[in-house]
Amino acid sequence: MKLYGVLVLLVTLSAACGLRCYNCMGIDPKSCTKIKTCPSTMDRCSSTEVGGIITKDCTNSAACIGPIKCCEGDLCNGAIPTGSSVLLLLVSSAITSVFL
Repeated sequence: MKLYGVLVLLVTLSAACGLRCYNCMGIDPKSCTKIKTCPSTMDRCSSTEVGGIITKDCTNSAACIGPIKCCEGDLCNGAIPTGSSVLLLLVSSAITSVFL
């Protein structure tokens, strides 16, 4: 029962922090290291490549058409794959339940 309580708490805290996306414009996608916390109206991270210029930012799901590639989840629009936030929540809740 404690595990479920800790898991719900961690999911709530994670959702309260808001979506985070990489935010940059340039030629090399690996050089994009600036992280932006998206406004509540933006629910996706996006990557767009036009004429060799790559743009990464927050966007709304309605704008995910044409050359704009969208994804869900924190920092999902990066050049380097990141771990799943769900997996991180499960690991942190397991560690918390062991020590409580």
